[in-house]
Order: sequence, then C-alpha cells, then structure tokens
Amino acid sequence: MEIAVYNTQGQVVKNLSVSEAVFGVPMNDAVVHQALVAQAANARQGTQSTKGRSEVAGSSKKLFRQKGTGEARAGSIKSGLRPGGGIMFGPKPRDFGKALPKKVRQLAIRCLLSDKFSSGGLKVVEGFNFETPRTKDMAALLSTLECSPSAIVATAGVDQKVVLSARNLPKVKTTPANLLNVVDLMKYDKLVLTEEALVLVEKVWGGEAV
Repeated sequence: MEIAVYNTQGQVVKNLSVSEAVFGVPMNDAVVHQALVAQAANARQGTQSTKGRSEVAGSSKKLFRQKGTGEARAGSIKSGLRPGGGIMFGPKPRDFGKALPKKVRQLAIRCLLSDKFSSGGLKVVEGFNFETPRTKDMAALLSTLECSPSAIVATAGVDQKVVLSARNLPKVKTTPANLLNVVDLMKYDKLVLTEEALVLVEKVWGGEAV
C-alpha cells in the first residue's frame, strides 16, 4: 500500500509505503461505536448535584397535627412537595466512565484510519515549514489538498507555528499524532499528517496494544 506525499505547494513529491496493519483494516462498526460511546462517557464530568430533604435548610418540625384540621397530612417543610424543599430523586455526583479494553480502542482507531485512507480522506505532507504562523498559508494549503473546510492536522509533536496558523480556521483542529482519537476522526472529514506523524501513527497503532 502506498500513499502520495505532498509539499506545501500541493505537489506530489514522492510515494510512501504504509502499513496494512494500520491502514488496511476492514471497518468494524460495532467496535467503533463502542469506542465512541466510551470516549463520550469518559468525557462527562458527572459533577451535577442537588440537595435532598436532609440537606436543605429548614425545620424538621411537623407543620400541623395529623388529624382534625381538614388538611392533607404534612410533615417537614423540607419535603420535596413544598417550595424550597429537597429535590426528590435528583442527580448526585457520579462517575459515568466506561472501561474499554486497550485492544478494542486501538482497533477502533485503526478502522477509522483505514477508512480515511480508502476514501481518500488521508493526506500526507512533507512538513509545513511555515516561516511565520499565517492562517492564510494554512487555509491555502488545505484548499490545495482538497481538505477544506473540515480537517484535523496531526503533527509528530506540538508545532506552535502549525497551531497558530490553524487556530482561527473554524473547522480545523491540530493535534499531536499520538493523541488522535475516535471522536476527532469521525468529526472531521479529512486527516492531514506530516511524514513524521505518519511514522508515529504506524508505530503507535501498528501492532498489538502497547
């Protein structure tokens, strides 16, 4: 399997062989869905909280006698039936996290990388080599590569010039290649990798769970 490598002018300069173990994996919808649900669940803070009747301020004295008033029997003013009372069955802090086997998560990433490759949504560039950060240069390159407006740009490490050049493009995200994840690969139509990032991707997801 080979993929074209482009320069910053959008010209093909060479072809690189890519690993079938990473870019030739058949799509497994069940695994990808499982990984997507787990990532979304793990991103939830679970910090919302309400006060029950034992936590709100107020007297616990019975409001009036049980019988003889003609009123419905009533207990504390802190009852959830009364204004200012406790919330019945309200949310409490909890952990929404879902455990996902490492091999399943890695398989989901490989499925999505393979899908990008087979559909033409994966582009590899030699490097960005921007002298100064310019949004105009990044937008022009992505347009030339047919990766606009929605793309995720992955580099081998944190490249500040690339980050600054892309941060004002509304549908473009930059990330280190080793932090690629299921949500981002599904959210963005195109994936742009540098040569170094491609090597890193094959190293991280090229074999069994690390």
